[in-house]
Amino acid sequence: MEYTSHTDESRRDMLTAIGVERFEELLKAIPDAIRLHRPIDLPAGLSEFEVDSLLASMAAQNAVPPEITSYLGGNIYDHYIPAALDHVGSRSEFYTAYTPYQPEVAQGTLQATYEFQSMICRMTGLDVAQASLYDGGSAIAEAAILALAHTKRRGVILAGTLPPRYRTVVETYLTAQDVNITTAVAPDGTTDFDKLRSLLNDEIACVIMPSPNYFGTLDRWEDGAKLAREHGALFVAVFRPLALGITKSPGACGADIAVGEGQSLGNTPSFGGPLLGLFAAKREYIRRLPGRLVGRTVDSQGQTAYVMTLQTREQHIRREKATSNICTAQALLATRAAIYMSLLGEQGFTQLAKTCMERAHYLASRIDELEGYSVPHGSAFFNEFVVEAPMMASTILSRLRRSNILGGIELGARFPGYDRRFLVCVTERHTRNDLDTFVRELRVAGEERDGEEAQPTLMAENSVQSLGTDS
Repeated sequence: MEYTSHTDESRRDMLTAIGVERFEELLKAIPDAIRLHRPIDLPAGLSEFEVDSLLASMAAQNAVPPEITSYLGGNIYDHYIPAALDHVGSRSEFYTAYTPYQPEVAQGTLQATYEFQSMICRMTGLDVAQASLYDGGSAIAEAAILALAHTKRRGVILAGTLPPRYRTVVETYLTAQDVNITTAVAPDGTTDFDKLRSLLNDEIACVIMPSPNYFGTLDRWEDGAKLAREHGALFVAVFRPLALGITKSPGACGADIAVGEGQSLGNTPSFGGPLLGLFAAKREYIRRLPGRLVGRTVDSQGQTAYVMTLQTREQHIRREKATSNICTAQALLATRAAIYMSLLGEQGFTQLAKTCMERAHYLASRIDELEGYSVPHGSAFFNEFVVEAPMMASTILSRLRRSNILGGIELGARFPGYDRRFLVCVTERHTRNDLDTFVRELRVAGEERDGEEAQPTLMAENSVQSLGTDS
């Protein structure tokens, strides 16, 4: 877009056209008490060349691989993105496509969404999947809303192992409703099923449980689904897509609804967004699905055709009676996810999951051998695990940053008693040399004198915290 400035003459012409003499007359509706009566405190203007240089210097402060090695996870993951994905996913047909309300001119977009839905159904072992949501957090909240509407009950149980920000999203979504939200404690990084059983009653609409959970531990969906079913509640499984390459699907474990974050399917971490919410369910809940559902049929000539089959939200017609207020989809990211899964294939999907898990377990075993360090939640994890350090986790992580290693997510800020614990994530991007280097640097960090200040080199503190977003 070309830059065009307004001249004094053009401003006078516009004022004349709307029938006022001075711009200030347009501000009469704003009370004088809240108007600013001085110039805005802004720095002097810069030339285009100066702005370009300034932005380049700011961008240079970001550190990216191979300058740094990152072990950050917490539901935002750095997986390798095949070159073919960016080539196909950046086609203008995908980048510029809008909501395909007219199927006769949007068959490509509709088919891409249909293929995405089909892959999510196959992944989750459930009957229907919709066209995507904003992120994993909103998908969980929408699952709770569906369960409340279906059961006519007013209680929701959240596993204590759910990511903290997911819990916040659910609470925000339901804040205006008369809903009782209860958290089932997880003292050892896994769900306490005896505690869960004591919380269940005939007013609970659903139980929401992740696996792998926020601490990386694989939880027992089957046990949670069985308890929920005994009390007439729905069971919502919060899944990690790649983990399903080696674990049972939510559907096979008895889940009624499966939701998750799809960023790891071919989309970059990008400092925490944009993200991709995944939502699948049993067929009996199809009329209550949030957002959109694309279906396949045949046209008048018997040829395969795709069409927007369900829009149960219909907030533009039903208003307060709408199933959901979700009014869009992360279609571009969903399309990239479909391309990514197509490129991997079933065999590649499984192999990638095994690679991540094997490398994570190798690193965990090496760390567990270090003096003063331990892996407190055992070995039942996928590719993330909790490390307990010999001193404050913040100190260890700060010392690692001097060696250009982002060692993980500090847990003490959100979990009382976890001041010495941090969450480590391993993906296929970490080589054996990376893992061995991490172990060596952990040993050095743990042996330094307590209280010694550690200053990061390549990355400013605020940048590190941005990368550490746990959605």
